[in-house]
Amino acid sequence: MRDILFHFDSYPDPTPVEAIDQAVEFAALLGAEITALAVQASFKPPGNWLAERLINLSGLCAHEEEKSLANCKTAIAAFSERLAKANVAGKVLLTKSEPALMGDQVSIYARTRDLCLVPVVDSLDGQRSVAEAVLFGSGRPVLLYRPGAADLPTAALETVVLAWDGSRCAARAMADALPILKKARQVRVLTVIKEKAEAKPGLGADVIRHLGLYGINAVADEVDIGSQKIGAALSDFAKAHHSKLLIMGGYGRSKVREFILGGATQHMLHEPDVAIMLSH
Repeated sequence: MRDILFHFDSYPDPTPVEAIDQAVEFAALLGAEITALAVQASFKPPGNWLAERLINLSGLCAHEEEKSLANCKTAIAAFSERLAKANVAGKVLLTKSEPALMGDQVSIYARTRDLCLVPVVDSLDGQRSVAEAVLFGSGRPVLLYRPGAADLPTAALETVVLAWDGSRCAARAMADALPILKKARQVRVLTVIKEKAEAKPGLGADVIRHLGLYGINAVADEVDIGSQKIGAALSDFAKAHHSKLLIMGGYGRSKVREFILGGATQHMLHEPDVAIMLSH
């Protein structure tokens, strides 16, 4: 992977320095150039004369836009400083979007990158919807992480877990992740048996053969999770094997512009406790 996109959050709070540090160090680990995309939130006040008279609605919207722009500038300064210290190639793009359309905006830029990094800080920052938009709208993989809870691997890629159920999405995730898998010390190919009819014992054997042709050291694992939810089971397996990165296919079926997420995808987007790379 030579070309990484990193999305800055600017509203209501800026992306924290810890997330910026990890993104730059991850790019250094992969030997990639990293482009930070700062998106200023744009607010269009409705034409309501009463609200304008009572609370100066247009003035409030302008104030929030300036706050978002200030957050963008704060994050850009921290990013530029970190790039120089780490001697990593990178640049910054600044654009503007309504909050509801921010994910679509990031998705457009992600289409010409190998990977998009989306840091999540709390449940109200809107980053999950951005990650979902990139996953289903860009045609490229997205990597979601939470500084302090699901950190990006930075010093080295030790153990990487590849979730494998034989599906098209899983195949896409494996292909997208090959540059990362090549750098890992070990790859564990995990099949959750009985969770899907096609997820049968021995399914990972051909994956081991394929990865071996790329010089990738991989082993096959199979677990029967019983009544445990699939997303939690994948996270638990990754943590038990001291893996800081889980790679899997992102499942969803379209209903107009909305996607009804699969159980594992929903869990990973909304409750990530390990850095997760998703491909669709």
